[in-house]
Amino acid sequence: MPVISMTDPAPHLAAVAAAIAQPDQPHAALLALDRALAATIGHKLFTVLVLNHAAGQKQRYYTNQPEAYPAGGHKPIEPIGEYHETVVLAGRPRFLHNRAAIIRAYPDHPLILSVGCESSVNVSVRWNGETLGGLNLLDEAGRYHEAQAPLLVNFAALALPAFLHITRYWTETAL
Repeated sequence: MPVISMTDPAPHLAAVAAAIAQPDQPHAALLALDRALAATIGHKLFTVLVLNHAAGQKQRYYTNQPEAYPAGGHKPIEPIGEYHETVVLAGRPRFLHNRAAIIRAYPDHPLILSVGCESSVNVSVRWNGETLGGLNLLDEAGRYHEAQAPLLVNFAALALPAFLHITRYWTETAL
């Protein structure tokens, strides 16, 4: 049986919307997203991946566990695989429900498993038909389920101003 939060998301969605209007962007918005997603969906690890399609690069721009998963640096976008097909091209959330799926999907699965994560969901942040990046939540096995997709998509939509800012001012600087 999946673990589905019964927390009312409305005040958390409102908190993210309010954070978007604050100074210190995009950090204020991403921190608010981190907190709101933790309170509603739940996660042990939350990262934000930004894609620079023109340069063919991706960057982990935000993380709630900087010691284990530091932000920064650029890597090539790999235009193959389930993540690329589902999240980047189709713009749909990708759900990995258990340890076996994590091992299959992530080359760095030993590190993911070492921080207690055995499931994940990757949610695309899209603008004008293009995926700008994704919100990545990881937690215990069975945490994420397709029934959470509508709420996750709403949070991803609230992430859009931060992603537009980041992609406009693409740099090595990370939070």
